[in-house]
Amino acid sequence: MSLEFYTNPMSRGRIARWMMEEVGAPYETHVIQYGPDMKGDAYRSINPMGKVPAIRHNGKVVTECAAICAYMADAFPEAGLAPPPADRADYYRWLFFTAGAMEPAITSKSLGFEPTEEQSATAGFGSKELVIDVLERSLTGKSFIAGDRFTAADLYLAAQIGFGLQFNTIEAKDVFVDYHKRMTDRPAFARATEIDDALMPTGD
Repeated sequence: MSLEFYTNPMSRGRIARWMMEEVGAPYETHVIQYGPDMKGDAYRSINPMGKVPAIRHNGKVVTECAAICAYMADAFPEAGLAPPPADRADYYRWLFFTAGAMEPAITSKSLGFEPTEEQSATAGFGSKELVIDVLERSLTGKSFIAGDRFTAADLYLAAQIGFGLQFNTIEAKDVFVDYHKRMTDRPAFARATEIDDALMPTGD
């Protein structure tokens, strides 16, 4: 069995790194630099978008953070990062809410685009305010987003909340801060952070 991980420490690859460490399977890391390396033919044969992260598991390539998280949870069920198939309604809902509504809503607003009330009817995320309100109400009173234990949905959501808190694109409400702290208070997160921090450019 082979597992390769393509990433850059200054990217969403940190999300996938955390997932790799939660799974605990051995993997080989390829650090892809921004610019010609990431946009070159060699890496585009892995991800035609020229973006990280990506994984190659037994010759099969998976890109997109949410897909990587879902794939890894299924490929390594012994890690217990996905509920049983019959109990996955909330798991899938929130994993893909985060990818399909939360991230686009936050990114759009941070880039200076905010849909009008009329445009919000056709935007999949509606508006950032709606997304954040739904997320706040859905996390209130819960330890985890999907069920009674940590899953890949928590990992992906907590990572996105962490980015939002770090870059001030999400208001630091107690419900978000507390959830993020609980989810990241895990040995795998600490290991992943240490690995990626060590790969950060030093400026020398």
